[in-house]
Amino acid sequence: MAERPPHRREIENRQLENLQRLVVAAGATNAFYREKWGQIPGPLPPSTLADFTARFPLTLKSEIVADQAAHPPFGTNLGEPLDRFTRFHQTSGTTGHPVRWLDTPRNWEALVQNWIEIYRAAGVGAGDRVYFAFSFGPFIGFWLAFDAAQRLGALCVPGGGLSSVARLHAILWNQITVLCCTPTYALRLAEVAAREKIRIDGSHVRRVIVAGEPGGSVPATRSRIETAWRGAAVFDHHGMTEVGPVTYECPLEPGAIHIIESAYFAEFLEPGHLAPVPPGQPGELVLTTLTRIDSPLVRYRTGDLVKARPADRPCRCGRSELVLEGGILGRADDMIIVRGVNIFPSAVEALLGQFPEIAEFQARVARSESRAELEIFLEMSPEATATGAETVHRVESRLNAAFNLAIPVRLAPPGSLPRFEMKARRWVVSHHH
Repeated sequence: MAERPPHRREIENRQLENLQRLVVAAGATNAFYREKWGQIPGPLPPSTLADFTARFPLTLKSEIVADQAAHPPFGTNLGEPLDRFTRFHQTSGTTGHPVRWLDTPRNWEALVQNWIEIYRAAGVGAGDRVYFAFSFGPFIGFWLAFDAAQRLGALCVPGGGLSSVARLHAILWNQITVLCCTPTYALRLAEVAAREKIRIDGSHVRRVIVAGEPGGSVPATRSRIETAWRGAAVFDHHGMTEVGPVTYECPLEPGAIHIIESAYFAEFLEPGHLAPVPPGQPGELVLTTLTRIDSPLVRYRTGDLVKARPADRPCRCGRSELVLEGGILGRADDMIIVRGVNIFPSAVEALLGQFPEIAEFQARVARSESRAELEIFLEMSPEATATGAETVHRVESRLNAAFNLAIPVRLAPPGSLPRFEMKARRWVVSHHH
């Protein structure tokens, strides 16, 4: 085994200390983990990180869902009495049952600190004016981002409950410098601005902080956002309601994101087989929340596919925290197999993003017992110079070259495909028997 560089050793030593503290606390007061860990051989706190991954079981989302169903409404994954919890959030429920999550003030403080780290890496601080183009529903991200920006001394402007036009006016009137939204919605705002003849090329926006979809680390999507917002730099990160804010983009390397390792212990497992994958290979991200002690997740299968850079290749920015190349590559369960070819939605998005004349798209997957078929519907931008037929032909041949597969592409009437403010749902799956 190669000797760890000293800074990696330091990160891992701190992770082990936090992990031991978490395991002792959960083993004492958390009914969900006490029961789950009842059969673990040997002393409970792990002696090393390798001992931890060898002895402790993975946690699945389905277990959390089942626990909340059996012990409504909040389940038993709580390390403090219920009256100590002051924050409620829930997952977006894109994969079925929404999961409810509670936090104590101590948890919340740890999560706000993670978001402060994201802002610092993005160069955001006092003097900035940050606009949150969100609905402020029960998702965790916007509330944390708002609290953290306020803590840094930025002026925080909420955009909940407003139309896209009203949000555009608010961004211009208030001389907003930082826009927080999903990648899709940053493009949607630009599209509405063009339609309504609202000039955003003179806006003060210098940073667009995105999350919620893979687009922020997809080069074609990034450059479309940066062009639409006249040179504002896109800054990607990701998180989940169940675990909190996990990564921030490398300030020197667009499309590479760092894991906040002071708050998370990350593993990378082969989807399906769950054997560790070596760095440089795509694997499922498995996370342990080191600082969210009162409602923790230990070895949680996130379902996100990522590719970790080998730790011996230091990052250009000088940080030693693990790098995920290309951000979140997709969802382990999103991959579809069409006539024997593995296709990830993010790969299709990256390809379509290189056609500026496409305003929106929808991918329709028809599954039957034996196979899945895919067809793509495109909506042309009103400014497009190419004809729809030319674009369809070019997209079909690019898809064929990329996937070695004939994928039919069809035109949809202008304005007919759905637009999204929250996570975009461009992939529609139907089942046929």
